[in-house]
Amino acid sequence: MGISRSSRHKRSASGAQRAHYRKKRKFELGRQAASTRLGVKRIHPVRVRGGNLKHRALRLDSGNFAWGSEHVTRKTRIISVVYNASNNELVRTNTLVMGAIIQVDATPFRQWYEAHYALPVSKKGAKAAATEEKKEGEEKKRSNHAQRILTDRRKDAKIDNLLETQFGAGRLYAAISSRPGQVGRADGYILEGKELEFYLRKLRTGKQKHAQ
Repeated sequence: MGISRSSRHKRSASGAQRAHYRKKRKFELGRQAASTRLGVKRIHPVRVRGGNLKHRALRLDSGNFAWGSEHVTRKTRIISVVYNASNNELVRTNTLVMGAIIQVDATPFRQWYEAHYALPVSKKGAKAAATEEKKEGEEKKRSNHAQRILTDRRKDAKIDNLLETQFGAGRLYAAISSRPGQVGRADGYILEGKELEFYLRKLRTGKQKHAQ
């Protein structure tokens, strides 16, 4: 039996069985779940209704992630799946689906921040930057115009403490907002603010349950 999306097999609102008056139809078909996993990129095109194409991602290892508060997007490596509200099995198997909470490599975002603001992201980086500046001395001279731009930017250069600790570890929590099994991409956004706090609580409670 093929996978069907019809509801003719279901009972009516009163509980009565519906009459079988026709066979399955092509336009009612369903397909197997993509179950996109972490791995070297592998995408299959699937011909669908109307001659259109879907891009079924079977393996993905990177995606475009937006840092909302800084209005910047970078392509970065996906490290692992850490939380899924629907099923813990999807965490264990590193399955990439829409809404999954993952960890991504923080390097592209750190490099952008340090180039944009000319400031280190974390306190660890601040110590390293201070020693480097002493060594370089006069090599990093900027024009007055460039310096004014930097000082203007630095007025808004504030990072949440939770994000700062993640930058120190080199990994950021992110959510997938695209549908890898339909579009062949695992794109999303970096978690911040209340949403980040919410998922960190979920991760802590999950660890406590498994520890007992």
